[in-house]
Amino acid sequence: MAINYEKLLAEYEKHCDRIHKAAYVQVHESAEEKFKRIRRLESDYIRWFEYYFPEYASSPSADFHKTIANTIIKNPVVKLLFDAFRGSAKSVHTMLGLPLYLALVKKEIWFMLLVGQNEEKSIRLLSDIQANLEHNNRIIHDYGKQVKHGDWADGNFTTKDGVMFRALGWGQDPRGLRNGEHRPDYIGCDDIDTLKRCNNDRLIREGVEYITGTLWGTFDTGKERFVFNNNLIHKNSLMAKLIEISKTANKDAKAKGLKKQFYHYKIRAVVDDKFTPSWPGKYTAEYWQEKRASTPYRSWMREYMCTPMSDGTIFKPQWIQYKKMLPLAQYDALVVYGDLSYKDKGDYKALGLVGKKGREFHVIHAFVSQTSRAMCATWLYDLYERRKLEKYNIVYLIEGLFAQDEFVNDFDTEGDRRGYYIPITPDRQTKANKYDRIESMSGHFERLYVWFNEMERNHQGQVTLIDQLLAFEKGSGANDDGPDMLQSAIAELNKATFVEKFDAKITPRQAVKNRYW
Repeated sequence: MAINYEKLLAEYEKHCDRIHKAAYVQVHESAEEKFKRIRRLESDYIRWFEYYFPEYASSPSADFHKTIANTIIKNPVVKLLFDAFRGSAKSVHTMLGLPLYLALVKKEIWFMLLVGQNEEKSIRLLSDIQANLEHNNRIIHDYGKQVKHGDWADGNFTTKDGVMFRALGWGQDPRGLRNGEHRPDYIGCDDIDTLKRCNNDRLIREGVEYITGTLWGTFDTGKERFVFNNNLIHKNSLMAKLIEISKTANKDAKAKGLKKQFYHYKIRAVVDDKFTPSWPGKYTAEYWQEKRASTPYRSWMREYMCTPMSDGTIFKPQWIQYKKMLPLAQYDALVVYGDLSYKDKGDYKALGLVGKKGREFHVIHAFVSQTSRAMCATWLYDLYERRKLEKYNIVYLIEGLFAQDEFVNDFDTEGDRRGYYIPITPDRQTKANKYDRIESMSGHFERLYVWFNEMERNHQGQVTLIDQLLAFEKGSGANDDGPDMLQSAIAELNKATFVEKFDAKITPRQAVKNRYW
């Protein structure tokens, strides 16, 4: 891959200028005041980071930043898997702040390797370190000019104290690399996983071998700080494989009475169903609610909730098909089915109007959303009025477990406001295992009997329903309220059409010829 150094240099110079302007220095302090200030800052990494890197520390650090920092600082031998959401400042802390803290303050690292997805991305990480050492006035004022020789554009440089920083593209061989008597003692891999690599078993196997053999094999004895940054984008990712390795290694260490080396931190964007942010100093619940509303379900789960949402093995993308829906009067049967949660927010609520015509099942309208029960009632009443559903023979069912007074009250409240009531009844029949039930309807999809509304191809409810279908797989962690609703609706339609379409034929006994009579 050719590197555009001219573009990188232009970006580097702008970045240096921003750092220079942001890190202004208080010049009116005595030598004693300066000494006390530095000692106070150095006693706490987060405080140190927020002072020396104001361009990055525009928001107070989160608790998980403190946890990550303490883990790396207190353990000279550590393999840390930072499985965190996009926008969590993974790189800023583990590829900039912490290495410089260990180099300038603790004097504990002498050779850092930065491994990026490719060579260009790795030298971008390296340029960030050099830019701060050369142009950050606060670092220069308190620790002096740092860069002695080398340049980020060449892939390595050394500080005046003799600490080397070197960039490697993914797969490049670090064997034999030394900084004098020092071998690498801090190795950081940043955003290595890609969906293309995750879909290739051979590349994943080679990647695991590269990390566990080639990279880990370069460490200095007793000085082995390894950090792997990535949000968990796929169940077949390098992060996923390293997590598996970490569980086995820690279990073995515990059995042998040894200190564990692996630490896995999973940091989701929000910590509960109220969208409470894990980094409240930077994000708000409203921000994440808006982000969720504008982000497809699988992307949201993969990028922000650390839950890999690759295509599942049950429902195939090629089975998702669209067409124009029929006039409601032409369907053999119609059902509105709801799969709803006790929780007001957080879990998904799913409602759908589904029709059957011959062998086909049509998803006419779908509502699948993390919202309140009252909003579900509003959606259904709006649909009832817009499509004049009172004119059609439609069965309205809510899964029995959730059709309790609390939810019915939300529907009744909406009915009170509008002056009429939709005839909703609970579906109280005992159901089989949810996973088995949902999987059982895959045959309808495989035979291409299920169709989605062409006119609602981009409607959020239908998009989320399809996303949940494609992600559905045992143990995937994907929400399945939409698929559960659809399976129940299809089952009700089959019962309704069986009763209405099956014509019993009665044959007189004397008309039947039987050789045993």
